[in-house]
Order: sequence, then C-alpha cells, then structure tokens
Amino acid sequence: MSEHLGGGRRGLLERLADGPVICAEGYLFELERRGYLQAGAFVPVVVLEHPDLVAQLHREFVHAGSDVVEAFTYYAHREKLRIIDRESDLKAMNTQALVIAKEVAAETGALFAGDVCNTNVFVPGDATVAGSVRAMFEEQVGWAEQAAVDFVIAETISWGEEALIALDVIKSAGLDAVVTLSIHQEPLTREGWTPQDACKRLEDAGADVVGLNCIRGPRTMLPLLETIRATVGGPMAALPVPYRTTEAEPSFQSLRDPEADEGLDGIPFPTALDPFVCTRYEMGRFAAAAHSMGIDYLGVCCGAGPHHIRAVAEALGRTPPAGRCSADMSKHAFLGTDPTITAEQRGYAAKL
Repeated sequence: MSEHLGGGRRGLLERLADGPVICAEGYLFELERRGYLQAGAFVPVVVLEHPDLVAQLHREFVHAGSDVVEAFTYYAHREKLRIIDRESDLKAMNTQALVIAKEVAAETGALFAGDVCNTNVFVPGDATVAGSVRAMFEEQVGWAEQAAVDFVIAETISWGEEALIALDVIKSAGLDAVVTLSIHQEPLTREGWTPQDACKRLEDAGADVVGLNCIRGPRTMLPLLETIRATVGGPMAALPVPYRTTEAEPSFQSLRDPEADEGLDGIPFPTALDPFVCTRYEMGRFAAAAHSMGIDYLGVCCGAGPHHIRAVAEALGRTPPAGRCSADMSKHAFLGTDPTITAEQRGYAAKL
C-alpha cells in the first residue's frame, strides 16, 4: 500500500478488497467536445489555461460515481509537448494537474491518482530509447510522488515492454500501480504478446492491478478480459471506450461510417465518432458483465461522459449523487404512466 495515505484514509487495495472501484477517464475527449482542447495533438493545455474547468469535470465525474480523481496528465509528457513546442510548460502542466486533482479528491473523499501513458517513442531492442522512455516516466512519477498521490495509473500502453518500464518506475517510487494495456486491431501487444501473457508478466513484476483500457469498446474488449481473468490472480481493470466496436472493426480507430465522409480521409476517429456512441445502458451492462467475471476496477475511457460513469455505478448497485436525476419516464407528458396524465396525451404518444 502507498505510504502517502494519511488520516486513516483507505487506499486503493483496501477499497478493492471491499468491492468495486470506479475510475472515470476520458478527459481528453470530453474537454475537446467542450472546446478547450485540440484533437490531434490532444495535449492537456487546459490544465494551465482553464484549471477551473478541469476541476469541475473532476467533480462531475465524482458526482456521477467515480471513486478516483485522476490527475489530467495523460499526454502531458515531454514528447507530446515537444511536438507542440511547449516543452517549457512540462513541469507546470503536470504540477498544476496534480494540484487540481488533489483538491477535488480531498473535498470529495475520492482516491487521488497520478497518471502516465504511452510515450509514442518506444521501440523494442533500443536501449537508448528505453532510457528516454524511463526518463519521461520518472519525471511524471516524481511529480506525482511529491504531490502524495494514492497510486499511479500507467495507461493506454500498447507495448508490453514499455508498460513494464512504467511499472518499474512507479514501484521504485514506492507507489501502488494500476497498469492497463491498450489492444488495437490485432489481439496482441505491439511486440506480439497475448493480452493475458502481457498482464501476467505485469502482475508477476509487481503491478497491483492489471487490465485493459481505451481503444476497444465493450463488445470487443470483453472477450479479451475473459482470457486475462483466467490467467491472472489479482485485481483486474477494465475501462473500454464507449463506442460500438465490432469483430470486423475492433478498435475505435478502425471504425468506418458508410453514412459520412467527415474526419481524416473518411476515418471517423476522433471527431466524427458520434454515430457509434454507446448508450449509458450499454456501458452499465458492460460493467455488470465485467464485474461478474471478477473484475473490480471499472470505468470508461475516451468518449466517456458523466452519464456513462453514472450508469456504471448504478449497474454495480451504487446510488451516486447524480442518480437523483436518473431517468424516470413515469412523469413524461406523453409517455408517462402517472395517473394524472390525461388519456388524450397518452393516446397521442404513438404519433410523437
């Protein structure tokens, strides 16, 4: 358990021992939709330019049922900032994101998580590149450790070897680690490991929670989760994207929309995925199915809105504050069942 917890607060593993932990991800897509972050680069400059909006989104996700406030440091690493010529903002962006998340976690009682992710520079068999990857992780984990996070998430990593480097850095800092891999069209890591083999390697190397996040929607992530659950013995994570991926198009980057030609060369990802969005009920069913497999660290990744997280919470038997506004159609003017709704209104329902 992390040594950073104080005041009798229960850590990640203690909470998992008592039941599911819900973690909301997907800040990039949600803040892009709201007009405060640019798709493509997806660098979280919003934490410096509009910190109040990031704090509010954290609060909305906790209100919806998230047990974790994850610092918005995804893609706030040296390589991504180099591409947009803002490397000088590296430390400020990370430390500000951690301050925002810590404040919201403290006021809500949620767990406070740091975050590292795919560096986009890793290649196998190159010691120099591996050193650069490690250095990027060490920078971000170092700031997370200074902020006294409860644990660190290493996410959206499609190279198993890169995930092992991230894990080693996190554990060397004495922190609990949730490591989630991303599996693209081929049901393998980029070096060719099966998801179950990769997760077993991570678990054997000391990861506290292993699993999958991002890239695949509920339909195409669940079969992989089954194979992982049969292989690893410890806590597992499942955080799909809320998109209707299929066996033919198993990743949200591979989805194609025959009805439209928006996006890059007709590819809907990332800004024209609207026709593929899962309903809140689909995400609730996914959470229930994953939980029935023995998966207790659950959430939703890129594309998630608070309503998706609320559905996950409710599917797990929770009553989050946002549940007060869950749909109740009994009072609807035409479709309702309340006895005070007139027969004339009810009779017109089929013509709406």
